[in-house]
Amino acid sequence: MTQTAIEIADTSALLVIDVQKGFDDASYWGPRNNPAAEENIAALMDAWHGSGRPVVLVQHASRAGSVLAPDQPGHAFKDFVQERRHESLLITKTVNSAFYGTPDLGEWLTARGIGQIVVAGIQTNMCVETTARMAGNLGYEVLVPLDATHTFDLTDGTGPDGLALTADQLAAATAVNLQGGHFAKIVTTAQLLSAVSSPAGV
Repeated sequence: MTQTAIEIADTSALLVIDVQKGFDDASYWGPRNNPAAEENIAALMDAWHGSGRPVVLVQHASRAGSVLAPDQPGHAFKDFVQERRHESLLITKTVNSAFYGTPDLGEWLTARGIGQIVVAGIQTNMCVETTARMAGNLGYEVLVPLDATHTFDLTDGTGPDGLALTADQLAAATAVNLQGGHFAKIVTTAQLLSAVSSPAGV
């Protein structure tokens, strides 16, 4: 991917999607990709908090039977996110898009004049991609640091002859869908950290 300069608005909001303990259950989800995702998410949270930019934590509340259900230990944020929670807005959702959660994300962003969002978290091709797509449709400038997301191998559930993609293949498809479809710009954590630490206009 070509490294191009990016600008981060003073009001740019970092959305940290579903970084919950339940996603550590390999027996439930299967093989994952990008073991550096958590480290990169933590670095972005530190940079956003350190620069006074807003951070939004999104927490998925699955239906009963899921490791992400509210009555399960896996519903909790991973420790590194909880430690960095500070005064972040918390949005709870039951579907893929953070824009269909409580409180209303769109209203919160509009009230603060926020037009740029960065979307990181889990899973790349599910809630991250869905939130980014919807944000693009709503007119936000959307940046997705792919290396601050991860996902899992996935099949279509039709059996041994069905379709199957690895986590890396799904992440690549998300990148193509979002940038190729003009929903969002795919960037790296390093690009974002550099932009946040640079003086405005540099």
